[in-house]
Amino acid sequence: MMLPLRLWAQQDSIYFHPDTTTSAQEDYRYYVDLTKKPDAIKAVWLGTILPGAGQIYNGSYWKLPIVYGSFMGCGYAIMYMQNRYSGYKMAYLDLYNDNLADAVSEDPSKSYIAVIPDGYDLARVGGVSNWLNTLKNRQSIFRRYRDYSILAAVVVYALSLIDAYVDAQLYDFDISPDLTLNIEPQIYYDVQHQRSAEIKLAIQF
Repeated sequence: MMLPLRLWAQQDSIYFHPDTTTSAQEDYRYYVDLTKKPDAIKAVWLGTILPGAGQIYNGSYWKLPIVYGSFMGCGYAIMYMQNRYSGYKMAYLDLYNDNLADAVSEDPSKSYIAVIPDGYDLARVGGVSNWLNTLKNRQSIFRRYRDYSILAAVVVYALSLIDAYVDAQLYDFDISPDLTLNIEPQIYYDVQHQRSAEIKLAIQF
């Protein structure tokens, strides 16, 4: 004999009728003004024009630090990676040109010397050819990290719009604690018409 477990969920409309309104539902209507439900499309458009404006329109002010903090983090990462990429690119080009002109020097003002770790010189980093390869690899690495940071900023932007839309759509979603759980046994027949017992849990909210 099988003992399957099934779960049914029933959802009532949040627009309650006077004769069926419970005390929990009345509490829910007290905290949520259904006449002021935000427009989801408008929230998205506002967020498109100004990131975070959709959250402000929905009244979700507590999300603003998350939204703007994420954008600031992505912006900092983009600038940092871009500066490192530009520095290594300039150092590579300067060393490449000086090497062609046979004018390589250990002058600290040279860009390819300035990026050498403290306590090292061209000889200790493997010579000109090895340092050229290192500079080329590093500029490729930081260019890739910069692109990843830009992609992360785009993802954050898209998520802020999705959040504004979903938040507006779920504004009138019933989150009242009026939950009813009914447990009762019943007989279940499968496709082969075999009989088995089961326990039914019905949650009404």
